[in-house]
Amino acid sequence: MSYAKVLCVGLVGVTGHVVEVEADLAPGLPGVVISGLPDTALHEARDRVRAAIVNSGQKWPNRRITLNLLPATLPKYGSAFDLAIAAAVLGGSGELPLLPLDRTVVLGELGLDGTVRPVRGVLPMVAAAAHAGVDRVVVPVGNAAEAAVIPGVRVRAVDTLHRLVAFVRDGAPLLPPPGAEPVPAGDGPDLSEVAGQRLGRRALEVAAAGAHHLALLGPPGAGKTMLAERLPSILPELDDEAALEVTALHSIAGLLPPGGRLLRRPPFQAPHHTATVPSLVGGGSGVARPGAVSLAHRGVLFLDEAPEFSKAALEALRQPLENGRVRVARTRGATEYPARTQLVLAANPCPCAKPSGDVDCECTPLARRRYLGRLSGPLLDRVDVQVRLLPVRAAELLATGRPSETSGAVAARVAAARRAAAARWVDTGRRVNADIPGPYLRRPPWRLPGRDTRELRKRLDSGSLSARGFDRVVRLAWTIADLDGRDRPDAGDIAEAIHLRMGEGA
Repeated sequence: MSYAKVLCVGLVGVTGHVVEVEADLAPGLPGVVISGLPDTALHEARDRVRAAIVNSGQKWPNRRITLNLLPATLPKYGSAFDLAIAAAVLGGSGELPLLPLDRTVVLGELGLDGTVRPVRGVLPMVAAAAHAGVDRVVVPVGNAAEAAVIPGVRVRAVDTLHRLVAFVRDGAPLLPPPGAEPVPAGDGPDLSEVAGQRLGRRALEVAAAGAHHLALLGPPGAGKTMLAERLPSILPELDDEAALEVTALHSIAGLLPPGGRLLRRPPFQAPHHTATVPSLVGGGSGVARPGAVSLAHRGVLFLDEAPEFSKAALEALRQPLENGRVRVARTRGATEYPARTQLVLAANPCPCAKPSGDVDCECTPLARRRYLGRLSGPLLDRVDVQVRLLPVRAAELLATGRPSETSGAVAARVAAARRAAAARWVDTGRRVNADIPGPYLRRPPWRLPGRDTRELRKRLDSGSLSARGFDRVVRLAWTIADLDGRDRPDAGDIAEAIHLRMGEGA
């Protein structure tokens, strides 16, 4: 037999596609040709596969070998095709009867000594195989626990090419996936560690309940970073669909923790202020990798010292914040990643950042305006909650009475508010207030009475609030009502929402 076919999976962004790896062995000058839009890593597979086959005790066929990856119009990236290519070559040469691999996806990178090494993106690959009706996969032993997360798929693992050959030829058993490790107990930062900052804590709770973007402005030591780092601790755990999305993104980026379990806690990304545009929104040569905004999908993207980020990097976030997706175009095609994240900005009021604020500040009014002006109006217009924090007082810092409220207590209120919102918006397919379109809230039955929105309409007419800002204040009011257990917002909720939106203390 001079022809063989083995199934594999290729990734474009987070979308997997089943790929047929064909091998045709014909008489002629020995050599290997790979077709089907392979990248550089895939072109180099010919040398890795040859060395792995020979060092595994198998015979390399000295014939003209043509490898084709179908569909040929789909770009192929990475080294996950190595093991499938080796199996197809050995099958085409007659060394292996490939019937045991029928309707089985084979994934893995080969070392020169025949070892099978883990690859990135196994989770979305196995999910794509299951979606295509393939219920058996062979993966590297280092990816077995991750692959076993997908229900309805029989996962078997290999550590060497020799083990795969023994399975196909002699029926020797493959390795079962290890059991999922227990989820470690949560021991992260807690809100009870934050001293004072009643306004900041309230803003954080409202932002968490409605999935609103948040900006914290204030002098050094006011607790901006502490509050932002504790936002994930009050967010609900991810449901199955969201957990699969988040885990798939981290699998593609190679950031999954050991243990092979779904990521249930909302992710938290805090890139350094020197981060480039590709590192924030995604990029890279040939194929675009997910950036911080996608790795924070269903979680929190925290930009500390936000005015220190480059203007291009900050402005690149505008489209993902609005659409919840990132589309990065490169010469070899466009890649799309989900990016529905909560943005948290933290900034000092001026470049000198004196702890005592206005008292000892050395900055001119122009310098202050320029510093905060790095956060453009269109970007801030997309941030629902904008509060100015005051310095922590000694009485608050050294208080020995009743401790501050814990993250668990706040998380319970947040979860209840989210359940109320999800039940209310069930017909729209959306689950949180921040995702509800503005026109939907301006029409019956959800339009608020004119007596309650009088101040809001006055600010819109005066130009101090944009149309987008109007809708965001209304969404905030719905979230405040949900936290307080009421069916609809009233004038008091609108007033508090204006305070949180306009950066004014209550």
